[in-house]
Amino acid sequence: MSLISRMSAATAVHETAELVDLLLRDPHRPGRPDLLAVPDGPSPTGPSPTGPQTVPLLPPGPIGIGTSAARILLPEAPRRTGTLAGTAPAARVSSSARAMPRIPTAPPGPGYTGSGAAPVDGGSPVPVLYCPPAVRDDPALGEEVDDRLVEWAAEVGVYPGQLDRVRSAGFGRLIMLAHPETSDPDRLLAAAKCALAEWSVDDHYVDGEVEEARPELLGQRLAIAHSVIDQAHLPLKYAPQLEEVVRADPVMVALRSSLDNLAKIGSHAQVRRLRHELGIMFVAYNQEAVWATTGQRPPMWEFLMHRHENSFVPCMALIDTLAGYELPQEEFADPRVRRVFTMAGSATVIVNDLYSMAKEDPSDFSVPRLIATEEGCSEREAIERTVLLHDELMRTYEAEAAALALTGSPELRRFLAGVWAWTGGSREWHASSGRYHGTGTSAS
Repeated sequence: MSLISRMSAATAVHETAELVDLLLRDPHRPGRPDLLAVPDGPSPTGPSPTGPQTVPLLPPGPIGIGTSAARILLPEAPRRTGTLAGTAPAARVSSSARAMPRIPTAPPGPGYTGSGAAPVDGGSPVPVLYCPPAVRDDPALGEEVDDRLVEWAAEVGVYPGQLDRVRSAGFGRLIMLAHPETSDPDRLLAAAKCALAEWSVDDHYVDGEVEEARPELLGQRLAIAHSVIDQAHLPLKYAPQLEEVVRADPVMVALRSSLDNLAKIGSHAQVRRLRHELGIMFVAYNQEAVWATTGQRPPMWEFLMHRHENSFVPCMALIDTLAGYELPQEEFADPRVRRVFTMAGSATVIVNDLYSMAKEDPSDFSVPRLIATEEGCSEREAIERTVLLHDELMRTYEAEAAALALTGSPELRRFLAGVWAWTGGSREWHASSGRYHGTGTSAS
């Protein structure tokens, strides 16, 4: 089920819907508001020469269910100095920390205790998603981005006759919540255009929300669309034929327009990074076509692998671009950074799976529904087990990203903190959806 259809589908009225509602609207945000903030209490190494809030007090390693294996698999830091080395020059770290702009610390949400204790409703505990609070919420800014995003969607031709659905989804609000380091509507709109273009591939080609889905033709359509993402350069005799096909397809027009717009604020390397992430997502879309044409119901391990490839990672890859700095490619490509980055992406899309459980058809695939089928448990138990999977990913990110921040560049530390803030903003978007919760707000 595509993201736009999840956002605009009617909410089912049953016990599962009520549980998901309680889960998402729970005011507890047990994750630390700032990934790099020093926890309360004296530091075991004494006071920092540059003041508090720069170096985290680390857990002993990954924590949560199943992370004993993660401790074994986590690569050791290389025994050298410099970027992501085992040690970093103290003078460089302290001066960079003073100069580096920081994401403002998010205020704890209502009812925040920092303990992660589950709230109780009628004597029945509701599982708690381990996630930080959103850093900021500026409804007017989100609405401005939404208005401009809908105008752009009309210009490029995606979602014809469905622009009200695009507006009600509140994607501008998502981008506003998830990228708190900028309040520039132009920069936020650039990210929103990329996101909507990405999701239009799913809605037009895969799930048939806008036009008829043709699984047997999906590979061909994605290959042509990929020629826009990674521009194909054909001999002069044939290039016009490809260009004619591209210009006639609104999805390809949207992809090209969004990437061209992003290039105005990002470097070549940053735009190339997004192109790479979209190529991975296209592979995952082809996997869905196989399930559709063969009638397969994927096992959990395969679907979680699919979620690794089909998540919010392309949106999250723009964190530094929107904030106005650049994470060096050497660090972004480091396997340890890639590991935690994609884990955070998987965690955010699991939240979306939980959100959609009360809205989608029982035949649609999602983490909780597949758990219920594979493990033969109730929907409530499947939700609880899905929350545990989400929390394992989030706690592992928190521990390993904090460790990487100790020896990485100032840009890496800022980027990892930005990813943490992104997860909080995304959770808040899902939690405050006006269409879903009936509050009458502009969000989804």
